[in-house]
Amino acid sequence: MSISDAFRTFIGNIKVDNSDTIGLRYEEITGALNQEFRSTDSKVANRLRIGSYGRWTAIKGVSDLDMLYIMPAWRWADYEDGGQYALLKKSADAIRARYPRTPVKVDRLVVQVRYGDFHVEVQPVFEQADGSFKYPDTYGDGAWKITKPRDEIAAMAEFELQKNKNLRRLCRMARAWKNKHGVAMGGLLIDTLSYNFLKQMIEYDCKSYLYYDWMSRDFFKYLSEQPKQDYYAALGSGQRVRVKKDFRSKAKKAYELCLSAIEAEGETYRNERWRRVYGRGFPPRPDSRVAEAVVAMDAYAAPNTEEFIEDRFPVDVRYDIELDCEVTQRGFRPTFLRSMISSRMPLLANKSLRFFVKSSEVPKPYDLYWKVLNRGKQAVKRKCIRGQITRDGGYHERKESSDFMGDHIVECYAVKDGVVVATDRTHVPISTTRD
Repeated sequence: MSISDAFRTFIGNIKVDNSDTIGLRYEEITGALNQEFRSTDSKVANRLRIGSYGRWTAIKGVSDLDMLYIMPAWRWADYEDGGQYALLKKSADAIRARYPRTPVKVDRLVVQVRYGDFHVEVQPVFEQADGSFKYPDTYGDGAWKITKPRDEIAAMAEFELQKNKNLRRLCRMARAWKNKHGVAMGGLLIDTLSYNFLKQMIEYDCKSYLYYDWMSRDFFKYLSEQPKQDYYAALGSGQRVRVKKDFRSKAKKAYELCLSAIEAEGETYRNERWRRVYGRGFPPRPDSRVAEAVVAMDAYAAPNTEEFIEDRFPVDVRYDIELDCEVTQRGFRPTFLRSMISSRMPLLANKSLRFFVKSSEVPKPYDLYWKVLNRGKQAVKRKCIRGQITRDGGYHERKESSDFMGDHIVECYAVKDGVVVATDRTHVPISTTRD
């Protein structure tokens, strides 16, 4: 498989696969609101799909969908003075009345309509003469604020044509990286950074899939070298887009992984290196089907028992979660694994390890899942790959021990409303084997 075919397959693998269902949900909500505010049955009029789905940059697993419902202009007088919450409540009641078994609630700026594995955030708005919209904010005493999604959608569509359709593909690839590595970045920030990158990187104006390995390398280098800042000016609208978490260190790691993958061009394991950047959406090596049931190393073989969280839940990372590990041994003072690694202290066998959630921005409640994956010759020899995904017992911690050599991995996944919304991993490089 050529690198061009590999990236073409990758883009196809991560495309939204439930667009028919999403479209039906949009129609249900639109119909309920049109009936309430206009006494019509139209399921498509007076709405605007926004967010990543509206900009055509969403990928498989998208769970956070956005929609504007454009109110009749003559209703402005009913809500102009302090009617922000009243408008949101009226909208929520209309949807709930028509679909009583669907969970619906007001959430500060929007009406949240929750379905099985995704939700739609509906914002009733009043259109302004310049094409922008006033939307209600119920925080504090309430206010009307301005949003300009049409400018963002138009900028995306125009630039997409100028850049040989590379912009939306890059946005989707960046989302796959974000989900793989637990990068807490909003969709508009990803699209804005992708836009800014291609705006100043004219080398890819006439290039396509054949150069997506280099484009990936250059994009992550660009991200890693961004100055630290709290917000960016959104593409098209220029409105502020908040930076939730500093993404530069993870972008630098992605850049290094891209270099490693590019060096492997022509090797059978090339695709596996790209999967380290983008996850399982990237096609595996051609011979992987033969070996996927076992892991072989140095004449040893073991059953491959690794499980993958995306086989259980949609993955749409939106929040940051951070793991840490406390290392203890009888007679010694406890220390932390991250500080040991940074100071190049070896992690030896016969240590007790307590992995725990150091910090989390995920709104409670949420469920936590763990995966412990052993790697290396000793793991294969002992037939102890592990890698099963297990639910946390309620303490947000996992106790293990350092038994044998290998660069092992511990991952955690925060699952809220049936969607993985945050993830983190830590490497556990054990230097010796317990006797």
